[in-house]
Amino acid sequence: MRVNVIIPVFNRLEHTRKVLEALRRQTISDALTIVIVNDGSTDGTAEYLQSQSDVSEIRGDGSLWWGGAIEEGLKQVLPACHPDDYVLFLNNDTWFDEHYVETLVHASKENGGAAVGSVIHEEGRNPPLVSIGAKININRLAVWDLLSELSETEKRSPAHHYRVDALSGRGTLYPAYLFRKYGSMRPRLLPHYMADYEIAMRFARAGVPLVVSSKAIVYSPPVYGNDASSLSWRKRLFGRRSAHNVFQRLIFYSLVGSPVQRITAPIRMAYFSCSRAFSTWTSSAKEKEGTI
Repeated sequence: MRVNVIIPVFNRLEHTRKVLEALRRQTISDALTIVIVNDGSTDGTAEYLQSQSDVSEIRGDGSLWWGGAIEEGLKQVLPACHPDDYVLFLNNDTWFDEHYVETLVHASKENGGAAVGSVIHEEGRNPPLVSIGAKININRLAVWDLLSELSETEKRSPAHHYRVDALSGRGTLYPAYLFRKYGSMRPRLLPHYMADYEIAMRFARAGVPLVVSSKAIVYSPPVYGNDASSLSWRKRLFGRRSAHNVFQRLIFYSLVGSPVQRITAPIRMAYFSCSRAFSTWTSSAKEKEGTI
């Protein structure tokens, strides 16, 4: 068995150093193959990776984004994969203990060859748990974190495993054969955001369990993922770096769910967008009236 680790990076060399140190401390480090897809970094990442004998580097020109970077990594590792091998998606701004990868592998086996995601703990928070995994209502085009459904007690002492509707790319283990059987990334359609959810949901439609192990913890700095608070409304809705990009969301919902859900995705997205915008406007108006 081998675990093929694929990490897309763009600058942030200090994070890349840290995640590699965490991988080298793993209890099953001898079973790891590490591939870093360096998509046009300009901060010395390329020079550093050249000196790391246990790392295979793939270079991009800055146009791969997350989905394209993962796809390039898969093209490299899948031809040599055996039936019992795995692929692990990681972000470079994460770190974890020495049992992390072994925990993911055991969780996959315990749950019938499941795809297994990680929980996220944030530095400086009490309790530290800030994310478990995605729950998605495809009909209403709603996405939320399972964490919001937990009691305060369970947030401090979570269950061993949770079933979710989609998995992020922030520490997710897949049996390698799934990509050969059901296809890999779709970077032309989903180059960045929602690409991780789409492939996990594609596997789930084929009957693959999507599980998150609370024992597989990735630690993150106080701000992880995408922060769109400083973006203009235009970049927030249409920017490639925004998780709220309406075109990416439309493509995503047109790819997942039942055939009827896919066909009706544009109509439902237009309806719920208008409905939620109106609800926000009326709530704001009522608040202003209350202050007069």
